[in-house]
Formats: sequence, C-alpha cells, structure tokens
Amino acid sequence: MLSAMHRLDFKHATPIYSAATLRAMEAKLGADLPPHTLMERAGLGVARLALAIAPHSRCIWVACGPGNNGGDGLEAAILLHQWGKAVVVTWLGNEHNMPNDARISLLRARQSQVVFSQEPPEGPDLCIDALLGIGSSRAPKGQMADWLAAMARSNAVILCVDLPSGLDADTGDFSSIFIANSLIGKSQARIFTLSLLGMKPGMITNQGRDACGEIWCDDLDASDKLNDFAPTAVLAGVQLSRQSLHNSHKGSYGDVLVIGGDVGMAGAAVLAGDAALHAGTGRVYVSVLDPEASLLGSDRPTLMFRNWADLDLSKMSVVIGCGGGEAVKTVLLQAVAHAAHLVLDADALNHITNNPALQNALIVRGQFGRPAVLTPHPLEAARMLGSTSKDVQADRLKAARLLSERFCCTLVLKGSGTVIASPGQLPVINPTGNGRLATAGTGDVLAGLIGARLAQGMCSHDAAIAAVWQHGHAADSWPTNISLTADRLARSLLR
Repeated sequence: MLSAMHRLDFKHATPIYSAATLRAMEAKLGADLPPHTLMERAGLGVARLALAIAPHSRCIWVACGPGNNGGDGLEAAILLHQWGKAVVVTWLGNEHNMPNDARISLLRARQSQVVFSQEPPEGPDLCIDALLGIGSSRAPKGQMADWLAAMARSNAVILCVDLPSGLDADTGDFSSIFIANSLIGKSQARIFTLSLLGMKPGMITNQGRDACGEIWCDDLDASDKLNDFAPTAVLAGVQLSRQSLHNSHKGSYGDVLVIGGDVGMAGAAVLAGDAALHAGTGRVYVSVLDPEASLLGSDRPTLMFRNWADLDLSKMSVVIGCGGGEAVKTVLLQAVAHAAHLVLDADALNHITNNPALQNALIVRGQFGRPAVLTPHPLEAARMLGSTSKDVQADRLKAARLLSERFCCTLVLKGSGTVIASPGQLPVINPTGNGRLATAGTGDVLAGLIGARLAQGMCSHDAAIAAVWQHGHAADSWPTNISLTADRLARSLLR
C-alpha cells in the first residue's frame, strides 16, 4: 500500500479490503491510538483534498450523517472553517445515539462556530458527501435522499468521504438516486472519492467506477500497522510488455490457434487472430468453422488459415469459441483434452454450460495442472452458475471465485472492474477500461490477447491479468477523435 494520500493511478498493485476487514482494522487502530485520532486524521485528509480539487470554492456544503462517516465530515468542516472557507453543515442524527467519536466531532464543530443549517446552501461550489460510509449500503431515504438529489442538481464539485452514500463497499451495488441524477448523462459533474484506510472492492467493480469518479486514497498514517490483515483482493497494477530478444525467431513466441467463426461470424475468429498476432505471437493459425469463408486467407496474409484437425493442439495455445455458434460444439472436447493452453470464450462457454462431459474434462484438465482461461460476461457467468446476471453483478468477486473453483480454471468475469480469479490465488480486480469497449468484437480481441500471453509462456493467472489490463489500457489511451472499433483495437496491441 502506498503511504499518505495519493491519487489511485493504476500503476501499482494495491491491496483491497472487505468492509468487515476494514472495520477490524479500525477497531485495532482505535485501541492502539489516542482517542479520536483516526477521525481527526480522516477529517484532515478530506479537508486537504477539498482544497486541492476546489481551491477557489466560496461556499462549501458538508452533508453529515449520523455515524462515523458524518464525524469525518464534521472534522473536515472544522478545518475548512478555520482555513477561511465559508462552510455550511447539514447534519442528520441524534446526538444521544451517536458513536462516541462522532459525538466529540459534533461538539468540536459547534464550539468552532461552524455554521449549521437545516437546509443546503444555495449554489455551493463544493459538496462533501459524508452521509453514509462502509457501515451501511442501504439506499438513502427521506431527507438524506433529498440532500443527495440537491447535490446532483448542482454544478458543484462533489467529494465523497470514503464511499458515495449508498454504495455497497464489497459488491459495488449502488441503489442511490444519486447515480441516476448526477452520474448518468451529467458530464459537468465532477465526482471525487477519498477512500480512507484502504481500498474497497465495490469502488472498482460493478457500479463503483461510475459512482466514485476520481479515486484518492488516504491510509491515515496506518499502513505499517496493518500487515496482519489479509486483503480480499488485489487491484491490478501496470503490466509492462516484455522486451524481444535479438537472438530469437518466430518459434520463440509461441503458436496460437483460434477456432471459431460459424456461418456469418468468421470475423470474430479473425479479430481474435489479429489480436494474438499484434500482441507478439510468433505464428497465428485461424480455423474458421464457416465453410463459405475459405478465401479469408487472401485478405489476411499474416494469419495462417488451417483446418484445426490438421494441427497438433498439444503444442498450441488454443482460443476457442469466438463466433463459434453450434459448429464449435464438435471441436470442444478435443480442444479441452489436448490443447497445451486453452482460452474458452463466447459460444464455447455456452456449450460447456449444458454438457457435463465437457465440464468434467475441464475439471480434470485443471486438476492435472493445465488450467484453462474462461472469459464470460455476466449473462454467460449466470448461465454457468444457474443463476441470473443480476445475482452475478450483485457480488462479482463471489461469482468469479465460485466459477474458478468449480471448473479448476482461471476465470475472467468481464465488465466494469473485470475480476480475475484462479484456485488458490487472491482475486484480482482490473482497474483499466471504459465504456468505449462496449462495441462488438472487443471480447474476441481480449480472448486472442490472452491466448498470446499464454503462448509466450505466462501462467494462466498472470496471462489473464496482463491481457485484461492491456486491453483496458488501450481503451483508456485511445485518441478522443478516433472511433474505437475492434479491428483498430486489435491492431493497436503490442508485444
């Protein structure tokens, strides 16, 4: 964990902690430190970031809830008031039922002559959401919901303390009116979140990325005291490309075979092949299952179009399923049983869902130390689990872990905050990528990229992490004046 306050920049692998673990951290620190220390540190972090993101704000509205999150906001309000800012606090709570630290902060704020009001100020330049923290994931109601709606209607910068109110710290499920009114289609709203003590899974997956906006972290000067607490997952850091050796040849970078492209879907297999080739694979073979697409080779001279049955799968990284339709069903058992490395995507996953023999073959493969990489989107994952996509999205970490353990594989659960899970490994949440990837064929590109990393010698877990990170990073770095399409994405990849 990086020390002090810093912007989450995706350059470092960062531990992620569940809400339960963070509460245990707080309890340990609270017992070891002088009373009220953590809340004062949190308030200082919030106040410092508030000045950094809105240095010229004339009016700052701090909306405080009844618990410790509200106490953090009150401490920030005290400091901002002392630093000469016009601060207005709206507070919800009953001081007889408050946590002790929050009650101390309330008394301190009153003694500091911070302005309290029953109504939000008119036209604030900065709104600080200190209503609900990790202790609650309920949808804000009543006056709390009204205050959040008022923030949404304003053109102010919004700073969320620890979490946006109503965001589930563990799952990223966000039922608040806040997201509907302020984060969807409101480009002028600038949202910041300061994560206190440690990162939470829900901030970076499901709806968390949209809800949190730009994320900052403050360890409250406690990172060196928390080594005894195991993280729930890891946020993937930068995945650097490998350097090519001068003394190498095409055989040094592995062989990838893409099998897919049933009638009318040959392009999906070609996209995966293009991605594998541009990512540095030595030789890329494409076996298109559509018999009418036999002349594709004339358009793609760098790809080798072959019948999969004529190739030795045991020496190849096999990517199967991209646009495979019904035709891929006849190939799957051979691929699962014999491929040196294996990536299962799209239609391959749908066939495995309904075929116990294929499932058993996949499990046996993993038990013998030859795991596959499965790349479902939430609906495909739901079919494999016998549940619904809503259930999968409600706890993406859990769904990925379940599928990984069930099929003895590396599981890549696609979506905002893609989750990579492998048996015996800490799950990884990928921070890169954006909505520009929501276009046809980008999943095929990812499958080919994973195949390339496997062919180049990475284990399945590391190959999935590296490929997902690079795939998302390409979208994050995409020029704003050029449309992102799957074919352009494939050609942009590097070794």
